[in-house]
Amino acid sequence: MKIITPVLCIATLSMVACAQERSDVSLRSGAGSSAGLHPQSQPVAASAAAPRPSRVPAQYNEVSVSRPIVALTFDDGPHPELTPKLLDILRQNGVRATFYVIGRNVAAYPDIARRIVAEGHEIANHTYNHPALTSLGAGRLQQEVANTTEVIQRVTGRRPTNMRPPYGAINDRVRASILRDHGLDVIMWSCDPLDWKRPGAQVVRQRLVDGAKPGGILLAHDIHPGTIEAVPGVIQDLKAKGFGFATVSQLLALQETKPASQTQVSAPAADEQTAVQ
Repeated sequence: MKIITPVLCIATLSMVACAQERSDVSLRSGAGSSAGLHPQSQPVAASAAAPRPSRVPAQYNEVSVSRPIVALTFDDGPHPELTPKLLDILRQNGVRATFYVIGRNVAAYPDIARRIVAEGHEIANHTYNHPALTSLGAGRLQQEVANTTEVIQRVTGRRPTNMRPPYGAINDRVRASILRDHGLDVIMWSCDPLDWKRPGAQVVRQRLVDGAKPGGILLAHDIHPGTIEAVPGVIQDLKAKGFGFATVSQLLALQETKPASQTQVSAPAADEQTAVQ
C-alpha cells in the first residue's frame, strides 16, 4: 500500500486553486503573533472576488477524499478578541481554515474579516443574524443569506461560495433556496466536538482529533475561549497522525469521483445550539 505523507498532502494542496484564496498570500510557521495583519498580508481589493466553481452546488457533511486531509471550520465570528488569537495560532502553524461568519459581526469588525481573507483563509456565509432558517419565511430567508454575502463581499472583496445554516437547521425548502437561489454549497460537518457546551479545552481537542478522517469537515466556534485554547493541540495531534489541512473549497476541489447517489449527503441530526456572544 502506498503511504501518503504529510509532505505529499501539503504539496497536493499547494497545487489546488482555492476559490477563496490568493496565490500570493503565504502562511509561515513560527511567525510572531500580532493582533493586526501579518506584515506580508494586505487587504484584498474588491476586484479580487473569486468566480463560482463550475460544478453544481450541493450539500456536504464530508468530502470524498482518500488523502489524509481535513478542513478546520469555525462558526459565529468574527469575535473581537478570540478570532485574532485564533488567526495568530493558525499563522504560526501554517494552517488555513474556513470561517463561517455572521453578517452583523462582519459589519461590526470589518478589519478582522479583512484579516481572515488577507492571511489566506476562506470566509463563508453563516447568515446575518444567526436564526434557524427552517423557521423563516421565504423573504426573510432570502435576506439572511443575501445580506451576508453582500457585506462579506463589500468588506473583504470576496464573494463566498458556500454557507452553513445556523444550528444545522436544514430542510428541503431551505436547502433548495440556498443551492438554487443563491448558488451556494451547503456545508455541514462530519465531527462536532460540542464546544458550545464548553466542556473544556482538552475535551474539545480529543473529540476533534478522534473525529478526524480523510475528507472530514471539523466543526468548531471561534467565540469560545476553550476552543481557541484547544486548537494548537488539535493541529499538533493531527499533524502527528499524518493529516494535512485545507479550506472547505480546497477540499471540494480535491473531491474524488463517486457514484451519483453518494454525492450529496443528508444533514446531521445534531444541532450546533450556539449562541452569539
